[in-house]
Amino acid sequence: MPYIPLKGSDFIKSRSFKDISVGLFRNYFTADVSEVKDAEAIKQSIKNIVLTNPSEKLFNPNFGSSVGQLLFEQLDPFLMDSIQSEILNTIRNYEKRVIVTNILCIPDYDTNSISVDLEYQIVGLPTIESIQFVLQRP
Repeated sequence: MPYIPLKGSDFIKSRSFKDISVGLFRNYFTADVSEVKDAEAIKQSIKNIVLTNPSEKLFNPNFGSSVGQLLFEQLDPFLMDSIQSEILNTIRNYEKRVIVTNILCIPDYDTNSISVDLEYQIVGLPTIESIQFVLQRP
């Protein structure tokens, strides 16, 4: 996808992302639910999409990834490839605001968990953002 430079109001329009905080924290000034904006909203969205199981979201049974199901398999290089491709496909399908530039899945055999480092570019912006999270059996 080619990079298209944005100017003026298009640049501001491209960066205005807003969502509510997952922790549902209270904003003391407005007495309302706290919100996350811009890059933090996208980070929260990516993490939620990857950690949501298919059929968990009502009226959209295909939404989410099967990473949770894959965590019950034996931890080996083939599983790492499967998880990596599942995360990439899920983000491509459900998060159109980003382009994944790099993904690294590192297994931790002692705790039976996987550390995921994901780098992505927000569409229309030249900066690279990153998010790290751990996949672990519930």
